[in-house]
Amino acid sequence: MSDITHKISMNAPKSEVYRALSTLDGLSGWWTSTTGGESAQGKTIEFRFNQHVVGMRVDELESGKRVAWQCIDEGTPEWLGTRVTFDLSEDAGRTTLLFGHRAWKETTPFFAHCSMKWATFLLSLRDLVETGAGKPFPRDVQV
Repeated sequence: MSDITHKISMNAPKSEVYRALSTLDGLSGWWTSTTGGESAQGKTIEFRFNQHVVGMRVDELESGKRVAWQCIDEGTPEWLGTRVTFDLSEDAGRTTLLFGHRAWKETTPFFAHCSMKWATFLLSLRDLVETGAGKPFPRDVQV
């Protein structure tokens, strides 16, 4: 199995970064502006990218520390069953995020593309919490 991992630091408190990761409004501000569903443990969040819909079951919401999802409904078979994690730590008002998109069945060109796209979306998250404006889909960085 293969994992995508990234680490990024932000000039924002953990509480603000956690809000951006754990609420529909926050997620709409940096990943995709067409986010729906319910961000509560055991519930499903739907992330829309035009006709492409990613369904993520919320497995963990640990306030200020961790958000974890499992992909349960994905038009692209590579994502089905994968797990997305966001782990937060803070030092002097600066938050570090350790991101993982784990349990890919194999490393493919699509895996590499997704790794790059996650990096651009994590920069969008940083923009959101530092400046108030992210670059979610459809205004995201094209790769």
